[in-house]
Amino acid sequence: MRLTVTGLAVRRSGRRIFAGLSFALGPGEALMVTGRNGAGKSTLLAVLAGRLKPDAGEVLVAEVGEATLPECLHVVGHRDGLKSALTAEENLAFARDLLGDPALTPGEALAELGLAHALKLPVAYLSAGQRRRVALARLLVCRRPLWLLDEPTAALDLASQGVLAALMARHRAGGGLVVAATHQALGLDDAQELRIERPAPATEAEAFA
Repeated sequence: MRLTVTGLAVRRSGRRIFAGLSFALGPGEALMVTGRNGAGKSTLLAVLAGRLKPDAGEVLVAEVGEATLPECLHVVGHRDGLKSALTAEENLAFARDLLGDPALTPGEALAELGLAHALKLPVAYLSAGQRRRVALARLLVCRRPLWLLDEPTAALDLASQGVLAALMARHRAGGGLVVAATHQALGLDDAQELRIERPAPATEAEAFA
């Protein structure tokens, strides 16, 4: 899979979030999106995921057959997107059945994240770090070449951060792509970096937005 972004610009509530963003990723490559809080890191991921339409620019994907870009990606956002009343297994089984192209079973995916013991536990009983690991386990239950990760190490201890780094390395070794909005290195030492800065206001109204 190849992902090319050219001249991307987004405006929300009359304010420019960013403009002129461009980058390209090929098989096995990673991009760290950095910048201060509110700069637009999460907004960029939302555009890539197809949840937000840009005001200008293009997002092009190649070498994925007839699949559209949203069909080629996983998203792990700030919110874990888990149903608290369901068990960890049920949450992952739902994601697997919804997305298709199964890879690991829920039990195997949780074991990769060190949570085999939580398979039958309702997510409501889990700690913030454990919930985060269940959310990350969704990356493993079905195959998607592009991972979009928004502060993926949030609530993770150092051991779990190491597990995540190993999973990303394995994904990339198989030709997968990673785009991560982060304030940390994430173990992606050879990744490209895209730093988003808020553009200068184009109008007086924007200056006070």
